[in-house]
Amino acid sequence: MRILLFTGKGGVGKTTVAAATALHAAARGVRTVVLSTDPAHSLADAFGVALGDEPVQIAPHLTGQQLDARLRLEDTWEDIREYVVDVLRWAGADAVEAEELAVVPGLDEVFALSDIKAYAEAGQWDLLVVDCAPTAETLRLLSLPDVLRWYMERVFPATRLVTRAVRPILSRATALPVAGEGVFAAVRRFHDRLDGVRELLTDREVTSARLVVNPERMVVAEARRTFTYLSLFGYHVDAVIANRLLPDAVSDPWFDEWKRVQKEQLEVIEEAFAPVPVLPAPLASSELVGPDRLVEFAGELYGSGACEALLHEGEPLAVRDEDGALVLSVHLPGVVKEDVELARNDDELLLAVGPYRRAIVLSDGLRRREVHGARMQGERLEIHFVEATR
Repeated sequence: MRILLFTGKGGVGKTTVAAATALHAAARGVRTVVLSTDPAHSLADAFGVALGDEPVQIAPHLTGQQLDARLRLEDTWEDIREYVVDVLRWAGADAVEAEELAVVPGLDEVFALSDIKAYAEAGQWDLLVVDCAPTAETLRLLSLPDVLRWYMERVFPATRLVTRAVRPILSRATALPVAGEGVFAAVRRFHDRLDGVRELLTDREVTSARLVVNPERMVVAEARRTFTYLSLFGYHVDAVIANRLLPDAVSDPWFDEWKRVQKEQLEVIEEAFAPVPVLPAPLASSELVGPDRLVEFAGELYGSGACEALLHEGEPLAVRDEDGALVLSVHLPGVVKEDVELARNDDELLLAVGPYRRAIVLSDGLRRREVHGARMQGERLEIHFVEATR
């Protein structure tokens, strides 16, 4: 199975590109499901059909769904929410305030990951096309598996042990609600639903992210940062779609400046994302709504090729042997050495770029070694590990 994740700044046309890609694959007999994880769903509008939380047949070989993440939140998070409400009410919040504060903003979006995993494990699909939320929400979504794994391996066991020890004392000394086994069981269920998602989404043979951009300075700048952060977390970008390019047929002098800026930004895109292929998509002469218009658009974008094919084989994260040292190489496009913060904590390498931080769990071979140095080599951060000195 292949999974394609489409993301980009709000308004660049990522939903249109995702919908067109799904139709293009289905028209060739590829069993395809297209899934929207964007809270502001517009996938149904693109197809011109009604979509909801249950899968709907859109065309032959194509099924679509707009996830109602709130329902998944209520199903999995209920025991935890009830405990948080009890604590907030004990602290003095009234019932309404407690209910509102017990829902962590943005948490409902992460349950889309469990649906991606379920579709991948079902065995009845060849391609899953995901219309992701705009870039900031997508990065938060895709960084969750790392954060959750770290919490479950380090914080969760200790917290559970401490709670078991202090529960009898606190129950006699105060009315403060203490988390019971039901709360911890809910946290475990939450983790289990997402366990394995990271491995699935960082397997380049299975999953590719595709960035949709318009040839505008602000859009390109955000896409370049997104490219960096996706690489930081190990996600593979195999194509960039440069959308809404003014076609040569537009010859009115009023558009001359726009065409000059677009040409300039297209050169920036091709340079900034190289060697990732850039797929040009012309500005349509009318609104791209409905299967017929989307199929036409997909033909211009992909030609007769297989849109689900792996279009670029670069590796975000790799380890190699170099003269007896092991080198951990991390693809960080658009980054200079001063942008990077690096630290070692036992079996983890702590790597920070801008506002995003990742704890890379080291393999056995790297864990037994010491960090000897790090340098930027082109667009890759190369961290050298040598045999530990005694």
